[in-house]
Amino acid sequence: MRTSDVLVEGFGRIKEAVHEAVDGLSAQELSRQVPEGANTVGWLVWHLTRVQDDHVSEVAGREQAWTEDGWADRFGLPLDTADTGYGHTAEQMASVRVASVADLLGYYDAVHGRTLAYLERIGEDDIDRVVDKAWNPPVTVGVRLISVLADDLQHAGQAAFVRGSLRDG
Repeated sequence: MRTSDVLVEGFGRIKEAVHEAVDGLSAQELSRQVPEGANTVGWLVWHLTRVQDDHVSEVAGREQAWTEDGWADRFGLPLDTADTGYGHTAEQMASVRVASVADLLGYYDAVHGRTLAYLERIGEDDIDRVVDKAWNPPVTVGVRLISVLADDLQHAGQAAFVRGSLRDG
């Protein structure tokens, strides 16, 4: 199995977890905080998608789906288009209101498709390409992709937990 095949499998698991976390939720449930001030399902999935879009687009050398495909306009959030949610305050997190599961999954699925397209075309040599020299050791494409995968799985798990709290609470 090639490295890119392993990454495709990992990102596929994120897709399954994201879809399970939001399936059947209303717009109100996507934005409900349990407890007050906590991350919402909508914010968690939006954030993990924004990070994946940002980081994979950077290593792929292309514009993000968020801006290129008009998702930022569709969502109409009161945030800079470069904002991925990293370091958000409770107020900023609460400002991320998602109109529907269809919008949220539409954006997520578009980013997932772009990620798979990138993974299908990279070779083993690409995995070792340095993309950030600010770290010691420098960050390679492979390390960046694993970082995104790990972060996204954590947030998808958090979204599933919040979903359970919404339905059980």
